[in-house]
Amino acid sequence: MIVVKSEKEIDLMREAGKVCALIFRELEELIKPGISTKDIDKLVEKIVKEHGMIASEKGYCGYPASVCTSVNEEVVHGIPSRRRILKEGDIVSCDLVVEYKGYMADACRTYGVGKISEEHQHLIDTAKEAFFEGIKYAKEGYRLQDISRAIQNKVERYTRLDVRA
Repeated sequence: MIVVKSEKEIDLMREAGKVCALIFRELEELIKPGISTKDIDKLVEKIVKEHGMIASEKGYCGYPASVCTSVNEEVVHGIPSRRRILKEGDIVSCDLVVEYKGYMADACRTYGVGKISEEHQHLIDTAKEAFFEGIKYAKEGYRLQDISRAIQNKVERYTRLDVRA
């Protein structure tokens, strides 16, 4: 069943989304060699609280942090730690959910730490472009399979390119 949101509900989600966007901009400045993934968590929690919102990840099924941080090959939903220090060349994905008056914005972004390899940059660029290709079909008249197909086609086209050549 598809639930159509009212304008008021969409506005509440939009407000949460604005805070997500703000967090991602701030993380661009924070993420560099030498910081811990716990430093990322602290920033996310601070910004969310300053805006009177809730970091919905925290406490969900016992999750202990305000953001999921996954470094390099780690699978999604990594737990921030003071011991996990970012190094030059790492990539870190930050997945967060901001809740405002019961409505949520859920987003993830991947950042390069300092100077990253061409391969890592290619991965980030491909994922970003595939996301936006899929978004083109996230509207009335299209189905989930249309979104999925657009993403898959974009990724398959880019994986045939050899950036290491």
